[in-house]
Amino acid sequence: MPYRQAPPARPAIPRPPRGRWPEARYYAALDLGTNNCRLLIARPQGPGFAIVDAFSRVVRLGEGLASTGRLSDNAVERTLAALRVCSDKLRRRDVTLARSVATEACRRAANGAEFIARARAETGIHLDIITAEEEARLAVLGCHVLIEPGDDPALIFDIGGGSTELVLVDTRTAVPRVIDWHSAPWGVVSLTEHAGGGADADARAVAYARMRALVADSFAGFAARLPRVATPRLLGTSGTVTTLGSVHLGLSHYDRSAVDGLIVPADAMRRISADLAGMSLAERAKVACIGSERADLVVAGCAILETILDLWPADRLGIADRGIREGILRRLMGSVKP
Repeated sequence: MPYRQAPPARPAIPRPPRGRWPEARYYAALDLGTNNCRLLIARPQGPGFAIVDAFSRVVRLGEGLASTGRLSDNAVERTLAALRVCSDKLRRRDVTLARSVATEACRRAANGAEFIARARAETGIHLDIITAEEEARLAVLGCHVLIEPGDDPALIFDIGGGSTELVLVDTRTAVPRVIDWHSAPWGVVSLTEHAGGGADADARAVAYARMRALVADSFAGFAARLPRVATPRLLGTSGTVTTLGSVHLGLSHYDRSAVDGLIVPADAMRRISADLAGMSLAERAKVACIGSERADLVVAGCAILETILDLWPADRLGIADRGIREGILRRLMGSVKP
């Protein structure tokens, strides 16, 4: 597949000159998704980079988008509040170069461009609405180092709030070559709003089956193109897989150092998914590392994950707590493009 040059990164928002540590160069990457607003600020270190500041907040920008086709006023206000925090961090850290991207919610919303203009006017942050293809490539660039060794093609996936990206890669080069990719219009927010719910166990089972069927249908064209391999390798990056990895480990609270790079049996992830899908909302909210913030969305993530495991039947699943933001930082610092 030909590589499409990304829009250029922009200088960070204007800042007064600072005399302290004048030799320091900081870079920033902001990923505004359908569900989360996440920022990383880093400085080059050896062949990679060191994180100096980070921010993440659930903003649910895409809440209600499936039914109205627009970003709601409440969602916009929540997101602008998060972007103001990011803007303040960029100024205080004296960031040299930054890139901020917006994904599925802004791609789909009728007022997406209007929101982008308002965000720039009120926060100084210019968000690029990137294509699903670039979103997939950035995720690969950010997390590919965690793919298990092997010669056959590997599958990387990113379950977002409004879409899911699947990328088949050849890992025989230093930076994996993209063989094929697919973006499905179902993420944890869009799928929950369209097909989630259920007041009792039977209704929840019906809803889960409905979600699985919708996702499988959206993957069908890509599934038909996938090769047969002897040992499928699978790596996931998203809130869904990191959350389920935490549940698998029995953590009382989320610990990135324990989850990033974790490899778990696929059957264990299926069991956790089935258990969560059968619980009520109140029961899921009591599960450590899920809580009330993720209780309503995690089942849709489980449905998407199980469908991916049907599609690419790996025995083990690699988990990455890294992706688009890390891919942006590598681009800004001059890394090779996938």
